[in-house]
Amino acid sequence: MTELPPSKTFFLPDAEATQQMGVQLGRVLSAGTVILLEGDLGSGKTTLVQGIGQGLGVPDRIDSPTFTLISEYLGGRLPLYHLDLYRLNPAEAADLYPETYWEGVEKEPGIVAIEWAERLPYRPPAYLHLRLTYEAASGRQVTLMAVGESGLAAVVEAIWVRG
Repeated sequence: MTELPPSKTFFLPDAEATQQMGVQLGRVLSAGTVILLEGDLGSGKTTLVQGIGQGLGVPDRIDSPTFTLISEYLGGRLPLYHLDLYRLNPAEAADLYPETYWEGVEKEPGIVAIEWAERLPYRPPAYLHLRLTYEAASGRQVTLMAVGESGLAAVVEAIWVRG
């Protein structure tokens, strides 16, 4: 049986706290980091990515790219590549060649944030997995798990200490 990497769970009372968690991530993440976001509609995925952009110093407004699929924000400390796979099945997601973003071959290495990551037919070798849930009575719950590279585990630990 494969052992799962360690995870940390955060309870965030509102959208502002979710955005602030993203700001913390945006300040500490390094180029080449891939963030796979999963959660129901309204769970805070885009709000978290907006915070990441703020933490990176992205001057542009970050919206959900549901209709554009991929948005590139190049004006911050690092590029932010925001993908939204909501309307796609795994074969259609593969047609976007998401690996061009996380391999840094055709794109400048940056932060890759993928909403609805469960629709990916394959995953990068190392990534941060964030599972968001929302309960009207208690707010949001975010579970972070570093998969692959041990350096990402240090990011999770840094956020845990600050959170």
